[in-house]
Amino acid sequence: MNKAELIEAMASDAKLTKADAKRALDAFIGATSKALTKGERVALVGFGSFGVAKRAARKGRNPQTGKEINIAAKKVVKFKPGASLQKTVK
Repeated sequence: MNKAELIEAMASDAKLTKADAKRALDAFIGATSKALTKGERVALVGFGSFGVAKRAARKGRNPQTGKEINIAAKKVVKFKPGASLQKTVK
């Protein structure tokens, strides 16, 4: 499912116009992005939670040359599905 299909599904399920559903989805994405940028956790009960984790610097290998390279430390977004979502997917 891509963004356009998600907007269409949201609009039909919530009886909204596609424009309203797009604004709602964009607002959700914006608010979630801001919170994660601040290092906060976003929890949606029953669905899951988004959080930020730190990855330490480490050594890696270039697969083409086999030469060892340094991989810098960075922050990554993590998603942990909630119990209801896991149960639904099974």
